[in-house]
Amino acid sequence: MKATISVRIPKTLVNEIKKIAEEEARDKADILREIIAKGVQEKKIEIAIKKYKDGKISLWKAARYTGISLWTMIELLKEKKVELQYGEAELESDLKALEE
Repeated sequence: MKATISVRIPKTLVNEIKKIAEEEARDKADILREIIAKGVQEKKIEIAIKKYKDGKISLWKAARYTGISLWTMIELLKEKKVELQYGEAELESDLKALEE
């Protein structure tokens, strides 16, 4: 299912989108959908990392929320210099999440 959203963006961004569309010989709408999808994924990762750092979700739940593998989430945390918080409580939480 698709929906239409109207949004005002600065002319500079419109010009950048046009340039990208021309360079890739693609429709501006396709470029925008791709950019939005990537932005949504990046935002979900940002939210998951913050929740993990704050102890609100486990490592497994952070990975599941973002739709990436556990190992990829671990690598992202390493890149962001986030210390892994993994103990008995986190193991139990992850095991429960696996059962769901």
